[in-house]
Amino acid sequence: MKRKWMVLAACAALLTATTSDACTSFLVGKKASADGSVMITYAADSHNLYGELYHWPAAKWPKGSMLEIREWDSNKPLGKIPQVEETYNVVGNMNEHQVAITESTFGGRPELEDSTGIMDYGSLIYVALQRAKSAREAIHIMTSLVKEHGYYSSGESFSIADKNEAWIMEMIGKGVGNKGAVWVAIRIPDDCISAHANQSRIHQIPFDDKENCMYSPDVVSFAREKGYFNGKDKDFSFTKAYCPYDFSALRGCEARVWAFMRKYDKSLDAYLPFLKGESDKPMPLYVKADRKLTLQDVKNGMRDHYEGTEFCMTNDAGMGPYKVPYRWRPMTFKVDGQEYVNERAIATQQTGFVLCAQLRNWLPDAIGGVLWFGVDDAATAVFTPMYGSIKETPECFRVGNGDMMTFSWTSAFWIHNWVANMAYSKYSFMIEDIKPVQKELELGFEAMQPSIDKAAADMYAKNPEEAVKFLTWYSTTEANRSTARWKQLGEYLVVKYIDGNVKKEVNGKFMQNGYGLSASPNFPGYDETYYRSIVNSAGERLKVK
Repeated sequence: MKRKWMVLAACAALLTATTSDACTSFLVGKKASADGSVMITYAADSHNLYGELYHWPAAKWPKGSMLEIREWDSNKPLGKIPQVEETYNVVGNMNEHQVAITESTFGGRPELEDSTGIMDYGSLIYVALQRAKSAREAIHIMTSLVKEHGYYSSGESFSIADKNEAWIMEMIGKGVGNKGAVWVAIRIPDDCISAHANQSRIHQIPFDDKENCMYSPDVVSFAREKGYFNGKDKDFSFTKAYCPYDFSALRGCEARVWAFMRKYDKSLDAYLPFLKGESDKPMPLYVKADRKLTLQDVKNGMRDHYEGTEFCMTNDAGMGPYKVPYRWRPMTFKVDGQEYVNERAIATQQTGFVLCAQLRNWLPDAIGGVLWFGVDDAATAVFTPMYGSIKETPECFRVGNGDMMTFSWTSAFWIHNWVANMAYSKYSFMIEDIKPVQKELELGFEAMQPSIDKAAADMYAKNPEEAVKFLTWYSTTEANRSTARWKQLGEYLVVKYIDGNVKKEVNGKFMQNGYGLSASPNFPGYDETYYRSIVNSAGERLKVK
């Protein structure tokens, strides 16, 4: 989602960032994954985004049809563009041809926004998914659309992948009266991993590598024209020209990239000074991992709170009495005139939806593409398999089943928010009840996947339509089952932790007193560290005499 603050005013905007949004995306090449799949992820983080699974059925359109474009962030009408004659089935951020696209907004230079443009970043994603059969074709479609119709949004990083390749494309407009955008797209090597998180990441451009790099013809000349760059082409940095670093970009954005990639390349620990603004040597765009990543590795990466690093969010008083690895907005605060920052981790409370697109070239497209989809905070989400060919979405993820102003007991977004917001109040206790259920569901899905794939492949060889019906049934059934299980978990948490107490259990059942009533609960209180903070702040007032 869109990071509303611009680079030149980032710190001030962070101070009042009640409306600011930010996202994280990982990319894993097919030779960097344990099973040979290409994977990209997305946490669509926004205080206003409702978690639901979009669906556009495949369709044929009469010649001359027009497509209305509305800004994804606001639903504001931006204009109309010609519709193509055929569009493909799209489930969330993946289509039936195993093309997946995600994003994070870096903002960049505010004078380059074009309020007259028609194509916003969200529309670029979802229109391209309806029209592209490969990552390269998606890049061509997206860049052609902004060239023809103008680019409405601020600077953007896109993860664009298919069953064989993963690309990062970065794009920024050219200002009012200058239709189009400057952009560059670089292919991530098959044996490497990468990430972006609301800060431009592409520096030098390999202009001569036409197979692995694409760019707008004026990507350098436009920067020279605007006074952003005056060196030689070989020294040109897209990031430095169009989105130079500041402290907020390093600590709130690049630190998330570091948190993921350092797990698989410890040499990145040398970039800690860069993240603190003490060095101007940027991290590499991609690294070769020290081992191959599993699907579960990638999912768990989206749940990171800087655990095991000096940025860990349970290392200061902000964690409260129950070690909460979250900080409520705004992102910065002042004490005695000194400004301080709250850490911004990959996993965050204001996520609308989170996903991992798994793209597999050894299976038919209808079966090979799986969108592992969850809603709300990734740390308490359940990644549920949604095959890219399915013809309908489950009720729990259905567009229109609730919204940000309307609660629904059949909506996964509201059920997961209910559970997560309970957990935030007693996190160190409740997360120990949540994780086993999450693990049970996700490992169950992964254990079933080979059987589901085989059954679908056998059907597909005889009757592709029946295979798609089967995958639709499986995806919708499992998503609704998972949501029902999460609701059951929420009911359990309410009963167990009512009024700050903890009910006693034996083998998962609440204890009785021997006469049919509840046994007296435990009163856990707080840990010694928190009690000391109470004593230090209360002085003599609470001392027993």
